[in-house]
Amino acid sequence: MKQKFKSFLQYLELEKRYASHTIQAYRNDLEQFGLYIRTTYTITSMEDAQHMHIRSWIVSMLESGMNTTSVNRKLSTLKTYYKFALKRNWITINPMNKVVMPKNGKRLPAFVTNKSMALLFQNVDFGEGFPGLRNRLILETLYATGMRRAELIGLTLQDVDMHHCRFRVMGKGSKERMIPFSNHLKKLLEQYIALRHETFPSTSNDLFLTDKGNSLYPKFVYNTVKRYLSQVTSQAQRSPHVLRHTFATHLTENGADLNAIKEILGHSSLASTQVYTHNSIEKLKKVYEQAHPKAKRMSEL
Repeated sequence: MKQKFKSFLQYLELEKRYASHTIQAYRNDLEQFGLYIRTTYTITSMEDAQHMHIRSWIVSMLESGMNTTSVNRKLSTLKTYYKFALKRNWITINPMNKVVMPKNGKRLPAFVTNKSMALLFQNVDFGEGFPGLRNRLILETLYATGMRRAELIGLTLQDVDMHHCRFRVMGKGSKERMIPFSNHLKKLLEQYIALRHETFPSTSNDLFLTDKGNSLYPKFVYNTVKRYLSQVTSQAQRSPHVLRHTFATHLTENGADLNAIKEILGHSSLASTQVYTHNSIEKLKKVYEQAHPKAKRMSEL
């Protein structure tokens, strides 16, 4: 069992080239399912689980209050695992073939308003010295480029092209792409890099560093973003990914071409990018309902 588990995780790392945090999520999902079938059905091997056991797990997760998005993510992990197990001849029948994924309710990506983002960069005090400048640059970079948290952490000094004003980013599946940035961000980068060299003259090539000169880590970025967004918005979601949604939504609202947004975000298909048009449509609906005389009268009926 342990060897099969290890073999699957190596497949995700070496062949699928998944990021470490993604592999950890797969590991957690499989361990949770393994614990469930072991404690509920005394089944000690995932290869012995059948579709009815997976369905039972789905019910237990939904009854515990887990949303369908999270449940489906865990089921996607099982799908990947059992496909791998079938190819390795560990099983003869894929138990996921008879499992129906719960339907997700339509949920628009959460984003921060233009007004709140303006307040963030105009009124919020990021502090003095290296930590303050770094924290501001983290927020500015995520909002100005839409890059993922892992992509931000992975940036090196060599990935910053000052001459052409662009970042070289290594995205999902080790796909490289270029993301442009503005002259405003260029000035902040120049200030930060100069102070970084002065503060930590002989450290790694990582662009962003902690207060002690070490590499950034996911929780550090998450906590930094949440701390500053909490000062300008009360919405529940205040993560680095919300800034990615905010970047894409604001571009869409201002008429940016969807294909261009797709390339900047590093999406593999346009369908992933089109979700941001729904936010704009919902905003237009509200404007129409508030401003159009006919719409007002209809809402009063």
